[in-house]
Amino acid sequence: MGGLISKAAELSELIRKQSEVMVVTHIDADGITAGSIALKVLKKAGIETEIRFLKQLDKKEIDKIADEGKFVWFTDLGSGQLSMLRDMDFVVTDHHIPEFSHERQLNPHDFGLDGSIEMGGAMTTFLVASRIFPSARLGALAIVGSVGDLQDSKFGRLVGLNRKIAEKLIGKSIEIRKDLRFFGKQTRPLAKMLEYNTDPIIPGISGNEAGCLKFLSDLGIDPWLRWIDLSIEEKRKIVSALVKHCMSLGMGYDEIKRIAGECYLLIHEEEGTEKRDAMEYSTLLNATARYDEAEIGLGVCFGDEKAFNRARTLLQNHRKNLSEGLRLVEEIGIQERKNIQFFHAGKDIRDTIVGIVAGMSLIKNPKKPIVAFAENEEGIKVSARANYRLVERGLNLGKAIKIAAERVGGTGGGHSVAAGALIPQGMEKKFLEVFDELIGQQLK
Repeated sequence: MGGLISKAAELSELIRKQSEVMVVTHIDADGITAGSIALKVLKKAGIETEIRFLKQLDKKEIDKIADEGKFVWFTDLGSGQLSMLRDMDFVVTDHHIPEFSHERQLNPHDFGLDGSIEMGGAMTTFLVASRIFPSARLGALAIVGSVGDLQDSKFGRLVGLNRKIAEKLIGKSIEIRKDLRFFGKQTRPLAKMLEYNTDPIIPGISGNEAGCLKFLSDLGIDPWLRWIDLSIEEKRKIVSALVKHCMSLGMGYDEIKRIAGECYLLIHEEEGTEKRDAMEYSTLLNATARYDEAEIGLGVCFGDEKAFNRARTLLQNHRKNLSEGLRLVEEIGIQERKNIQFFHAGKDIRDTIVGIVAGMSLIKNPKKPIVAFAENEEGIKVSARANYRLVERGLNLGKAIKIAAERVGGTGGGHSVAAGALIPQGMEKKFLEVFDELIGQQLK
């Protein structure tokens, strides 16, 4: 821990000396919050700055950035491309597995921490930023980034450095509450909150609108109320009924315990809005980036009301596209190999949301990791999703997808339960062969 803090202080001093800094960040919720944190402290410090959002950091983008000759702060990306940054003046605050250790990099893996659960890109950036300009509200944004990166998913709570920072923020910018861990408690009707929950997947409830309506009707609870509208007794009744339902289906304890856990509320944000709950906040940010409007997500983080309204519109559109994506998967079908399942969406599902559709499609068969293909301008986007039950058996999608992608001339990486790659068109069959074999080896 001491070494991590020392490195953060060292990088913050390096940044302070700059008159101009370009922030380059990823387009997901973790990246948007990381970039926002960096941008905010640079402005506070009076350093001239700009921000650039990227889907991925490849040689083409690196060459463009290098040609501008500016000092660059890479947030939530950069660790996997360190060897290509040699001609640049930079710092990296990232949590993905690094190529190697570097004096200009702050990465949890360099200090024996797990970047998939103990410290995300926004939190790593916050460690450096808070030494330039301390702010509890920037810490709350870091929590949103961590939750958006599913850092709290494995244990139903934040752990590691994420947890230490969260506990320091209690009463200042966040509240930690033991509650149902389903998405949509602030804004969705109960029926829809239950229907779209996929963690854990509950047969008869997840993906089943009629089942959700009957479940709530049997309890005497209005299905069109929101979770925050319920009394404590009504909430307890629903949680108890969910647990009993899961037990009756023979679901294991590890899955059932995921129903409830810690939730993170931003105390300075309005109740009943997407910005109140870290889970919904992160989803709102993801919806902006996935439709090429990451700057709107940035505006949301800066408190811009027009940006917030636009983000809500994008989120509604996002939900519609997810529903259409699920219908498409139903039409084309999910094919199976020995150790994996997959579908190819072609151009019919955006490459930026095909991974979410894949994760939601796990409801049908959670016993095998799922792979989704979608076309984009650079080639074929590959998204892989799984659950923690498979991870406990040895699964690591990030490691497998990196190897499989490289063997077919592409690039890839990610975390144990969620990973992605970009491969050349026409190489899907070969990729599946390699990936299936690697997953089989892991699960043995």
